[in-house]
Amino acid sequence: MTSVPGTADDPTNRTLPELFLRNAREYPDLPALSWREPGTTDWTTLTWSQAHDTVAVLTEGYAALGVRPGDHALLMMGNRPEHWLCDMALVHAGAVPTTVYSTAAPEQVSYICRHSRARLAVVENADLAAHWEKLLHDPRTPLEVLVVVDHPDPGRGHTPYTGLADTVPAGAFERWHDLTPDRLVTVVYTSGTTGDPKGAAITHRQVLAQATALDAAVDLPDHPSHVCYLPLAHIAERLLTLYLPLLRASHVWMCADPAALAGVLPQVRPPHFVGVPRVWEKLATAVRARLAALPEEIATVIDSAREVAAEYNGHLERGEEVPAELQERYRGVRESVLTPLLARLGLDRVVLPSSASAPMPVDVLRFWSSLGINVMDVWGLTESVGVATLNNPAAGGHRLGSVGRPIDGVQIRVAEDGEVHLRGPSMFRGYLQADGSVAAAVDEDGWFPTGDVGRVDDDGFLWITDRKKEIIVTSGGKNVSPALVENTLKEHPLVGQALAHGDNRPFLVALLVLDPEMTTLWARERGIGAGAAELSTHPEVLAEVERAVAAANARLSRPEQVKRHRVLSGEWGPVTGELTPSLKLRRRVVVDRYTKDLEALYQD
Repeated sequence: MTSVPGTADDPTNRTLPELFLRNAREYPDLPALSWREPGTTDWTTLTWSQAHDTVAVLTEGYAALGVRPGDHALLMMGNRPEHWLCDMALVHAGAVPTTVYSTAAPEQVSYICRHSRARLAVVENADLAAHWEKLLHDPRTPLEVLVVVDHPDPGRGHTPYTGLADTVPAGAFERWHDLTPDRLVTVVYTSGTTGDPKGAAITHRQVLAQATALDAAVDLPDHPSHVCYLPLAHIAERLLTLYLPLLRASHVWMCADPAALAGVLPQVRPPHFVGVPRVWEKLATAVRARLAALPEEIATVIDSAREVAAEYNGHLERGEEVPAELQERYRGVRESVLTPLLARLGLDRVVLPSSASAPMPVDVLRFWSSLGINVMDVWGLTESVGVATLNNPAAGGHRLGSVGRPIDGVQIRVAEDGEVHLRGPSMFRGYLQADGSVAAAVDEDGWFPTGDVGRVDDDGFLWITDRKKEIIVTSGGKNVSPALVENTLKEHPLVGQALAHGDNRPFLVALLVLDPEMTTLWARERGIGAGAAELSTHPEVLAEVERAVAAANARLSRPEQVKRHRVLSGEWGPVTGELTPSLKLRRRVVVDRYTKDLEALYQD
């Protein structure tokens, strides 16, 4: 673990620019940031010294554009070096950067721009700039400067990003010396599963409290590599690839297209990898497809190795001592079969593979466990500045299906109605208000109501059952967790996405979306030549889904059982609006969009 500057009793009593300078001085030649230029396969890299110099130039440029300490600034870019560097430069200038999801609708962009009172925005290209141009001339919006990275058009009010380097240094880079740990370092807007997004205001001290606690919990090698592939508007990606790299003097690899992740991982082989459940599901689907295509003799060897791994990890999960004979067998298959397989995936060096943002289907967890990858569920919120609890076998075991125990400094309590409350030094300051003030969101004792419902077992593990506002209450008065029902349905490989519905209804119904890769593979094995679109209505596919629902119902209580369902064509995603940019299900959007389908399921 990299040494952290700070007072002996409080390592959080620092600012992020101090860590940046520490890295530039102590590790000038170590890689800090790598990326691929569009259309190339080669990687370009900045060392920590070069990154520091680049940020210094950008800081002067933003100051020349009128950025003042305390100003809010907005960034709308993908995972590219300019995004990382601009965020750092704005912090050094004393500003408060916020990343806006590139998939945000125009009305969301307008809302965030007005609510944050941002005077400057940096966007990726002229296409994304189109709506921002209107805001430049909107008297209700304080936006004054629009910086465009690719193909700027000054005639449309664009300030070229490359022009920032032409600024004559004026000492603005030294502003960071005036920063204090309790100054805001960012505002992160929730992705908004319902209603307008809220802006969570976060300080340097809170970021470092979270970073140091997480760094202490996970034993990574010095100067580890991280792949930046999730949107930087999400607190998890900001923590892992903006803030923790400053603490660890890490090497950040930018993956501009999440669809290219499977190709980037084998090149980086990171020691820490976090994916939302949908990412792990997609990777599992790809691996299953590869395994299904192997010759029988090779597949048999791998299947035998997976059985040993599943047995071995079952003992660990239950907190049991692994028999010596099983340890030896696992060591053998791990070295000869599983590690070479994982190396092809880029996951052979992972110390703590993690899943966050939503419950992980148990069958997906068990699939990865059979490959020697124990995906550990972690839990946290934007308001907790990332991780609040985690499973960590190295720190005393784990519980499959739980979200683990609290990290250092975080306290948990469960209210009478089952809602989980949090408090601790890494909790955010509060919600940004339209007048620029920050409203506290905790009670008089410092507890924050998370909106998640759960329980804590006798060993201190937290189990999240659902969102408080998403609990289904049937007309018979039964409380049902839709996430539990949906994850049970998704345990069948053909079911990629699901929505359970039944609030104030006599029974539950479900909308199901096929997993396109697994369904195509399943159909090919059975000689079904239909295309992906036709498969959603093919009789054999529908019959298999019927069996999947029946199998799920056999494991659910009577109120949780799905009485009727409908198979839909086409995956749900952020672009089409059914998922947030962080891949959480927008229930209200799905219900509104498929109201007729849902109503039809309740017709006799």
